[in-house]
Amino acid sequence: MNAMFDQFQQFALENVFPFGTNLIAALAIFIVGKWLAKRISSAVDSLLSKKIDSTVSKFIGNLTQIALLAVVAIATLDRLGVETTSLIAIVGAAGLAVGLALKDSLGNFASGVMLILFRPFRVGDYVEAGGAAGTIKEIRIFATIMTTPDNKVITVPNGAIMGGNIVNFSEMPTRRVDMVVGVGYGSDLAKVKQVISAILEQDKRVLADPAPVIAVSELADSSVNLIVRPWVNAADYWAVLWDTTESVKRRFDEEGIEIPFPQMDLHLSNPGKGDNQ
Repeated sequence: MNAMFDQFQQFALENVFPFGTNLIAALAIFIVGKWLAKRISSAVDSLLSKKIDSTVSKFIGNLTQIALLAVVAIATLDRLGVETTSLIAIVGAAGLAVGLALKDSLGNFASGVMLILFRPFRVGDYVEAGGAAGTIKEIRIFATIMTTPDNKVITVPNGAIMGGNIVNFSEMPTRRVDMVVGVGYGSDLAKVKQVISAILEQDKRVLADPAPVIAVSELADSSVNLIVRPWVNAADYWAVLWDTTESVKRRFDEEGIEIPFPQMDLHLSNPGKGDNQ
């Protein structure tokens, strides 16, 4: 009996107690590591949210937590005596495969981070980018959401935006309204310029500095074309464009200034008598 007890005691000392000690240590590593991973990821999220978009900061915080938990899991298994070298190789290979499969998504994510960091546009700006044009509604991790003037929603991959030209119509506080006005060749150009100038001067939305430009730009087939380029606040661009176009038509009608339209003159000659014989 004593011999069996001694064997059990020796077995416990050689196997059970070391395993129990390693198990307790592994649990401690896992619990403390999990707590630290959560605290560190929260700190990363809090720090980045002050400088970049909160969506991106949360995503980076989550990635940090996942990476730290992976380290904690490997340390826990190693403490339990599990061979982790092959496990790390498997995880690395799986990560490479996932990275290759999601390379476009990762590219869009990287582009999204760059959009947040460099800020070529902000929410509310009207831009032309990635083959689309609209008002920026939201900058997400993988795509940017735009709304068109007729309230359509466009989702543009961030990679497409960063891979091409970005035209921001809202970045500057003022914009130039470019218009072309055509008049007949018989019109008095001095009078035409005077009428257009009066229209612009009466509009309080038109800025005095820079001064509007009114000049002859082209002698076209059926009209003399003048460029009309007033400067306005960016928010007044469309209203001034539409109102000025209507005002020009009304004033030209009142002043008897012709606005030509494409037309064709057809000349017929009388056939000779010999043609009827």
